[in-house]
Amino acid sequence: MNPSMAGSLAEPDYLNHETTVRSWLLTRDHKRIGVMFLVLVIFALLLGGTFAMLLRIELLTPGPTIMGPMTYNRVFTLHGVTMVWLFMIPAIPSAFGNFVLPLMLGAKEVAFPRLNLASVYIYAAGAALTLFGMVWSGADTGWTFYTPYSTTSPTAVTPILLGVFIIGFSTIITGLNFITTTHTLRAPGMHWSRIPLFVWAIYGTSVIQVVATPVLAMVLVLVALERVAGVGIFDPTRGGDPVLFQHMFWFYSHPAVYIMVLPAMGVISEVVCAFSRKNIFGYRMIAASTFGIAFVGFFSWGHHMFVSGQSTFGSGIFGVLSMLVAIFTAIKIFNWVATMYGGAIDLKVPLLYVLGFIFLLTFGGMTGVAVATTSLDVHWHDTYFIVAHFHYIMVGSVLMAFLAALHYWWPKMFGRLFPERWAFVAACTIIFGFIVTFLPQFLLGNMGMPRRYYQYPSEMQWLNVLSTAGASLLAFGFGLIGIYLLWSLRYGKVSPASPWGSRGYEWFSASPPGPHNFREPPRFEREVHDYTVSEAPHVY
Repeated sequence: MNPSMAGSLAEPDYLNHETTVRSWLLTRDHKRIGVMFLVLVIFALLLGGTFAMLLRIELLTPGPTIMGPMTYNRVFTLHGVTMVWLFMIPAIPSAFGNFVLPLMLGAKEVAFPRLNLASVYIYAAGAALTLFGMVWSGADTGWTFYTPYSTTSPTAVTPILLGVFIIGFSTIITGLNFITTTHTLRAPGMHWSRIPLFVWAIYGTSVIQVVATPVLAMVLVLVALERVAGVGIFDPTRGGDPVLFQHMFWFYSHPAVYIMVLPAMGVISEVVCAFSRKNIFGYRMIAASTFGIAFVGFFSWGHHMFVSGQSTFGSGIFGVLSMLVAIFTAIKIFNWVATMYGGAIDLKVPLLYVLGFIFLLTFGGMTGVAVATTSLDVHWHDTYFIVAHFHYIMVGSVLMAFLAALHYWWPKMFGRLFPERWAFVAACTIIFGFIVTFLPQFLLGNMGMPRRYYQYPSEMQWLNVLSTAGASLLAFGFGLIGIYLLWSLRYGKVSPASPWGSRGYEWFSASPPGPHNFREPPRFEREVHDYTVSEAPHVY
């Protein structure tokens, strides 16, 4: 079948074969569940972005601008809670993983469709409880909920803790589903060395989700129990140990960094191949480095605790292990660049976000090596340098990959093309805006500006104004994306089956796919992203 004809066929797809609200609310179709997650995480992104803009407006002047210190504490806490727990952790695995992973494996569905649907509602219930806590009286502990303050704060910490606890179950279910699907539902011809790198990234992420999330759930329940029942676990005035909380929290939350970044790296591997017209350079090394990062990530949590009083020897070990992550990350970066080298580069919008991703990950990664050194970390600890480092390597990387995935798979998900020129303008605005927002914060931190302070010396104002200007550019760019993507749903050109000419396995189905993904059972005879043959892939 000519792929250019596939998009125009009048066959029902997953969007229009049933159109009632009930058919969406009770669906077991992984594609619809992926779309539902996409809507939810975009709402979380908008909410978290709104909190961020409020913070940047407050920091326009050295003194109070639009809020007092207590409100500022609540707003930065809600910004962190929203962005980390409601957006960055589920964004790529739950939204795009749900949509494309079975397509990449040639499967009709995920292994446990009912559990998959339950994961949406569990996430929604946890998010609703978290939002209730925000509206009730917020929380002022920061997204890390450090004890003993989180056990005594008068704000609504408990419902937010329980909301995050509930969301954790959604994460575990999703991870179990993806692991089982990868093992049991691969199409004929899909042996382990042909599995797409996005699937490998989701698989490695799922292992972390299943193993580490229960530890977080346990520590959050213990904090809630201490607040409600007065049990002395972390509060030293009740015989508890606050450092124990930090160990348990970071045992999950440091690997959680890779729950956010590994799926983003999987997106980059797919997009680089598609727009370089080359198979990936170093497939085995990239896949192996995924598990290297996942494994080492479990043993490097202590680098968040260099100033907590842990031993010098312990800090040294954690520092070396943290630097090992940089080696595995560098393997990926070198292989992505090698893939582009000599390729037939097609600079479309998704690839533009990939370039932004590589720049931010490399820059942020180098600062990560620096803060893994105890002497430097002590100097920068709890300053804006750490805020900038975290945003470059985590938020920037996840956002770039999320937007790359959104634009790359938009025609696959909705069967429509977006206006390329407007998307190009928005991408340039967002990448430039992100750099302008957070680069000054490295300088502010090095000058000694503490994080989580709503006042600062007047000589630091111009850097804060520059940072707020960058944040305004970011807001403009996201607004532009929202406008043209919503416009494209109704007025965009109908997409062919593979508008980018990609040879990724998910493009072997129609765009958008039918309710059962493929018209006939697929058989993958070629390597994924095989551009050595001229003819377009067969559309099943």
